Amino acid sequence: MKCPYCSSTEHRVTDKRETPNDMVTKRRRECSKCSKRFTTYEQVEDLELFIIKKDGSRDPFDTNKIRRGIIRACEKRPISIEKINNLMHEIEAELRKQDSNEVESTIVGQIAMEKLLHLDKVAYIRFASVYRDFRHLKSFEKEIQAVAKVK
Repeated sequence: MKCPYCSSTEHRVTDKRETPNDMVTKRRRECSKCSKRFTTYEQVEDLELFIIKKDGSRDPFDTNKIRRGIIRACEKRPISIEKINNLMHEIEAELRKQDSNEVESTIVGQIAMEKLLHLDKVAYIRFASVYRDFRHLKSFEKEIQAVAKVK
């Protein structure tokens, strides 16, 4: 790393701090040549996730796409945006734990439904009805009965 003032590569770290979420390390450095100070940030580079759709095509993972579906399912429910954001972080973290950076869309939907089931059962039914493409009242009844058994 070069000093932004004199381009020297010799410097020392004078202070190191973690951000509140422990995702970034902030380092205060002092150049050994010109004695000026500068700040650097270090973070883990995220691997890009790809979603394998039902037709076999691959799209980059778009957090906003699933967020829209979850927000729609949670409309007019007593669920704060903070809870939705936490749910989104949990879903993305679970996707990143997968063995590959390519994840089938069915897995994304399953993870989202599992998280919604524990957050709000009505929101879960709404999301499931779109995700599973319910076409008949029987599908809703069957799913509601299964959800009623979950504690």
